[in-house]
Amino acid sequence: MIGRSLAALMLLAVAGAGNAGQQPARTPPNIVLIQADDLGFGDVGAYGQKRFETPGLDRLAREGTRFTQYYSGSTVCAPSRAALLTGKHTGHTWVRGNGALPEGDVPLRAEEVTIAELLRERGYRTGLVGKWGLGQPGTPGMPDKQGFDYAFGFLDQRHAHRQFTDHFYRNGETVQVDLERDYAGDVFTKEAAAFVERDDRRPFFLYLNYTVPHAELRAPEDSMALYRGRFPEKPFENPKADAVQSGSRPDSPSLGYRSQPAPHAAFAAMITRMDRDIGRLVDLLASRGLDRNTVVLFTSDNGPHMEGGADPAFFNSSGGLRGVKRDLYEGGIRVPMIVRWPGTVPAGRTSTHPWAHWDMLPTFVDLAGGKVPGDIDGMSMARALRGESQPTHPYFYWEFHERGFQQAVRMGRWKAVRLKPGAPLELYDLEKDEREQQDVAAAHADIVKKVEAYLETARTPSERWPGSR
Repeated sequence: MIGRSLAALMLLAVAGAGNAGQQPARTPPNIVLIQADDLGFGDVGAYGQKRFETPGLDRLAREGTRFTQYYSGSTVCAPSRAALLTGKHTGHTWVRGNGALPEGDVPLRAEEVTIAELLRERGYRTGLVGKWGLGQPGTPGMPDKQGFDYAFGFLDQRHAHRQFTDHFYRNGETVQVDLERDYAGDVFTKEAAAFVERDDRRPFFLYLNYTVPHAELRAPEDSMALYRGRFPEKPFENPKADAVQSGSRPDSPSLGYRSQPAPHAAFAAMITRMDRDIGRLVDLLASRGLDRNTVVLFTSDNGPHMEGGADPAFFNSSGGLRGVKRDLYEGGIRVPMIVRWPGTVPAGRTSTHPWAHWDMLPTFVDLAGGKVPGDIDGMSMARALRGESQPTHPYFYWEFHERGFQQAVRMGRWKAVRLKPGAPLELYDLEKDEREQQDVAAAHADIVKKVEAYLETARTPSERWPGSR
């Protein structure tokens, strides 16, 4: 008996020694990804905005890490969002541009694998709130067919041009709202809060897409009142759109944006109201004891627009960078990226590590403890989020089709842009010339040659979005 007891004790000791070297299972974090619509690199206080304040986002930056070389997936909405959701840049995504179909945007295909699908496989509940733009009703691109358990908001991008509407979609079904009172941003914030508060112990992924500050430029009066008279104004007038609004559905093909007598005030009001609501959502996470296990990310889908009376020059919306929405220069694709995760992401830190929308999918899957797919362009940036040494891409690639066929490549410090097929590459040294003012291609033929070689393999053919050299 003594012998058997000693043997048992020895087995326990061995087992204990083995267990002592094991780490406890890590609880997957909740993930809240907030994306603004056409918000530029300089439209947040933490990135240099001086004409209005964004205390909620500035707080996120103080309590987290501010990335200053983060890139959107494209210089317009739909392909940028497709790159984010699928982990593929615009040389490989199915959706490479806005529109392209008579009924609107090209939907995601049924065979696409999205962030939401991969996180749901890891036991997450998944929610989309706000602008979708990747699949109209009845198409395989609808969010409920792309991995989202719950979806509320605009499905079509043209519908999302209206900050006040008479209906949204909840899980594909029409939900009637008050056209005069229900401001889209307010409704989205309420829906996002309800998703967070749901009685469900599973980790969650919330993809919250505000339609701010995309035209049309409108905000509730209490927010407009904060800025009326503060700025010089050049009224934006479009009587044609004003006249048809009362007799047409808000999601019918747009005749343009409605008139706005105070576009500067409206622009500032829209962003500060969104900023207020983001602050409230962060407070909600804290009040429910979730903030230390929730990573919150804030970004934009592309650079600032010039539509409906918007004035990016007045607000320095590109943050001094060259270009705006629909440009492949830095101002069209470099956007804010703030990441807050108390206890994990370093607070008060600024990082110059470059990454892009297509890195979101592998980063989130990595954080959730899953296996990152091999057939994507993205790379997990989990180490960069933690402030650790992090490899990055040898090349970043973008293509754009609304002005013919344009391409851009970033290779380390070098940025190359081709504005039309057959044109020589422009080349900029971002370490010395972040504003892309001096084309140095003639002095660096070796770099141009490397980029040209990469461009030979950068994209796969697309019948809908053909490219040429």
